[in-house]
Amino acid sequence: MHHTRFLIPTDNRPTATLSSDKEDVFTGDRVTLSCTVKSSGWKFYWYRHRPDSTPVTTTSGYSYTLSWVSVSDGGQYWCRAGRGDPVYYTLYSDPVQINITERPVAVLTLQPNWTQIFIRETVTMRCDIHGGGDSDWQYEWYKNSYSVYSNTKPEYRISPVYMSNSGSYTCEGGKGNKLSETSEAVQLTVSDQPKAVLSISPQWLNPGASVILSCEVDKTSTGWRFSWYRTVTYRAGLPSISDKSYSLQPLSDNGTTADSYTLLPAGPTPTGGYVCRAGRGDPVYDTLYSEPQFLWSGDLQPSVSLRISPNTTQHFTSKSLSLSCEEKGNSTGWRLMSYREKRVKSGCARWESITESTCTITTLNRWYSGVFWCESGSGEYSNAVNITVHDGDVILESPVHPVTEGDSVTLTCTFRYQETNPNLKTDFYKDGVLIKNETTGEMTIPTVSKSDEGFYKCKSGQGESPESWVTVRGQKSSVCACEKSSVCVQVS
Repeated sequence: MHHTRFLIPTDNRPTATLSSDKEDVFTGDRVTLSCTVKSSGWKFYWYRHRPDSTPVTTTSGYSYTLSWVSVSDGGQYWCRAGRGDPVYYTLYSDPVQINITERPVAVLTLQPNWTQIFIRETVTMRCDIHGGGDSDWQYEWYKNSYSVYSNTKPEYRISPVYMSNSGSYTCEGGKGNKLSETSEAVQLTVSDQPKAVLSISPQWLNPGASVILSCEVDKTSTGWRFSWYRTVTYRAGLPSISDKSYSLQPLSDNGTTADSYTLLPAGPTPTGGYVCRAGRGDPVYDTLYSEPQFLWSGDLQPSVSLRISPNTTQHFTSKSLSLSCEEKGNSTGWRLMSYREKRVKSGCARWESITESTCTITTLNRWYSGVFWCESGSGEYSNAVNITVHDGDVILESPVHPVTEGDSVTLTCTFRYQETNPNLKTDFYKDGVLIKNETTGEMTIPTVSKSDEGFYKCKSGQGESPESWVTVRGQKSSVCACEKSSVCVQVS
């Protein structure tokens, strides 16, 4: 019996082998596919999604590169080779899967997010990869396009920061051979340590009225907390301003987020020097202390009085001036102080004993213009006197202390060369407005009222005097209420 043998035909065509240099890529990357056949002389046909579809391209070489890929370029790819006429094809390759995802974006943030950073503060630059998952990233930071730091954690901490750290910063993340988009640049500008600037309004105390201290740091900086101090005689162990002219006593235990601080004068007047400072961050970074600013009173004080001779606020250059601290209480150690040319100055060049505490300036110059007062070792202040030294030919003699409502006040226009014409016509002005003409050189207000308070000057053919402020005291006003934006403290 014969058995019939059926032979299954075999496909002896060569097989194409497809490979890829990358299988998981981000948009914008490039991928190279390689199709290999053992023999030579072939053209290569490339397919996507289905092997029996129309080729996406044909190449004479065995590689096909996809540049700047988009998500739509992802999927399965096949290849086969062909040669001759008619074309003889190899078998299709096995498929290769190419996965393309949107490239994650690096986002660089500055912590704290202040527009201005100061020397020796702490800065953290955080690099977050948006759309890339949270793990397996290697982070790289660049300053002015040069790599400065890499880490497996997303934070680059600079502590302390210096001016040399200023620059334009970017970051990116890497995972294997894949990179995120580079972040947008963040500009880091490091400035020198700032100095707080204190202002006091008003600087001359009106009994019963509130006084506002205002502290300012560089206008472009934010996030500050403010501390407020009263100046006292220098003592080791207390914080002090740089030249050690004063130590500082805090006005309250904690700072304020508000940049203003309200003094409510009740009891003894809170005359004296004040200083502020600001701090921010953790650990706290402090500004330099402000220059001291002063709250003065023209009123005579119970413990000591400043007396001057001649007893007027305006003086001619080249003339002399004597200043005396006259004690009334048990306080000792009084010294003459002045605030001139925006600086605090202590004493006289030849300050004599406390019992004969008179300072005489034999030849006045314009730089002696300023505020003078007496100050004790315990921080008590006398009345203050605002002195103007004038190099012209006319001055106005006006009271050095506030005058009381109902009193009589005489203002005298004095000429450097009085003998020229003793009956020279003189005009008197208040707040810039002509109020009186006199030939005697004097103007008298027989009954002073609060409306007479203001700036006075006189003018004649010989010249014009500077202005001087005349203060009028009436009934004591009640203590003002706190303003919502300020911290109110009763000072005793």
